Amino acid sequence: MDSKREKDQDADCEKITAVLLKSRTGEFDLESILFLKLRGLGIHDLGCIGECINLERLDLSGNNISNLAPLASLRLLSVLNLSANRISNLDPLRSCDALQNLNVAGNVISSTENLHCLVPLRKLESIRLKDNTYNYTNPVCRNVSYRTVVLEMFPNIKVLDGERVVGRGSDLYQLCKDIDDTIKAGLYKNGQLIEHPDCKPWVEDTYWEIKRSNNAIVEEAYKQFNDVLHECRLLNNRATHVISQTERSMSLKKQPKQFAI
Repeated sequence: MDSKREKDQDADCEKITAVLLKSRTGEFDLESILFLKLRGLGIHDLGCIGECINLERLDLSGNNISNLAPLASLRLLSVLNLSANRISNLDPLRSCDALQNLNVAGNVISSTENLHCLVPLRKLESIRLKDNTYNYTNPVCRNVSYRTVVLEMFPNIKVLDGERVVGRGSDLYQLCKDIDDTIKAGLYKNGQLIEHPDCKPWVEDTYWEIKRSNNAIVEEAYKQFNDVLHECRLLNNRATHVISQTERSMSLKKQPKQFAI
């Protein structure tokens, strides 16, 4: 009986309903929902989600969604996570004027042509088509020049696939990436790891050891500091003891008096 009830609940989650939205958010009115997280519920039909017209942040990752048509009415949506679904067509998102951050990694977007519908979105700053952390990607990412094409298509974006391309920190990121690529290129030759038996440490083994100074003034200051630290510990122990005694006496005073008859 319980397994049948669980299956019924899973079936309900395949389509977004008003009941599901209200139970997830605690809101009585769909228009009052601003943030919504429906991750990994097996959803394939977005149902009535378009009625949440004031929605600002939406997470639909890890579902079975392929049709985004109900999202076309979400004009205030700024952050949208659609990773790990079955999406190939992003056309309905062209009307999401406030969209700033879009994650579609782990879908079936096959060409940069599928991204043209997003060009009118002037506030779009971050696009993710690939996520190495979760091994999410899209067929379009197999093209070695897709990053160049996307950056030309969206000259105003600041972050692509989690990597900052313009703005604060972009130069440092690129520098670190170049250094990393150079190091990796130097470690391998014809696909084989190059060993360097003659490599030596930059500094001697004793370089990082803390050396005590012979200066009498420093030694005296060190001793005085330890004395003060010891006194502070004693004071702390006394204060803890006094506080515990005071709390114990106050708790005894608060206890009601009992009279024997």
